Amino acid sequence: MNSEEKRYRDKLKNFNPEKAIETGRKYFSENKFSDKMWQYAKRIGTKIAYYSFLLYYTFKSPDTPKKDKLTIAGALGYLIFPADFIPDFIPFVGFADDSMAIIYAIYRVMSSINEPIKKQAHVAMEKYFGENYQQTDIDEQFKPRDEDDHENSSTG
Repeated sequence: MNSEEKRYRDKLKNFNPEKAIETGRKYFSENKFSDKMWQYAKRIGTKIAYYSFLLYYTFKSPDTPKKDKLTIAGALGYLIFPADFIPDFIPFVGFADDSMAIIYAIYRVMSSINEPIKKQAHVAMEKYFGENYQQTDIDEQFKPRDEDDHENSSTG
């Protein structure tokens, strides 16, 4: 590990996701989010990309409470923010702060994430990742139900 990477890892220990979300709110826009995902989705990995899409579609839902939308706007704004806590180009740790903000937000708004939102995020991931989309590192509670489960419950 070089000295710059060590410096950023030490900096990451002091990262406050709640404060990052507050800062990020002013940087969120749907167009900037889409641009960022096209550019970086594969670099941030499937888990954080999927969680980012979950947040995005939760934000767009008319059923999502305003306080949750503010949390989401902050987390996605932080993801978009060009001068975040640890620059994205730093190998291995560049997206760590973004990941922490996204994961913090996902657990804050999880009660607003429903099955249609999970399915929208899943479709987006298939679009961005194609056959490379693997759900193995996504927490079960955030995965969409299998189509077989849905068919069995509706024919039941």
